[in-house]
Amino acid sequence: MTKKLNDLVERLANENNVECARPKKTAEALKECIERDYVHVMFNATGTELGVQLYRPECKLDADYENAKGNIHIVGGLTLNYCKVKCVVDIDLSTCEGKGYLVPVTDDEYKEIMSDKTVEEY
Repeated sequence: MTKKLNDLVERLANENNVECARPKKTAEALKECIERDYVHVMFNATGTELGVQLYRPECKLDADYENAKGNIHIVGGLTLNYCKVKCVVDIDLSTCEGKGYLVPVTDDEYKEIMSDKTVEEY
């Protein structure tokens, strides 16, 4: 029997408008969060803000943060309403807005995403 997804997780599994506005809605503040491997993502339609631990092997973070130019691809893990998920987000640095969605993951996938690898390993 397949486990039914939580209603909120199910809604966020579809592409949504998102923004990275914490602590400020700037490329510089977002870069500082990325350097800490932890980014807050707001799903605008539901008002749900999630703290996402970055999974560096799947992220594409090369961009011009100083001039707020370019797009980045953020991937990371979290648990939402007891469901283990991967958050996938594409952000335009000029607005700190973009599109994102959640993907339910297995326990093994979750362990890999949330492992204690340091930035230097990548």
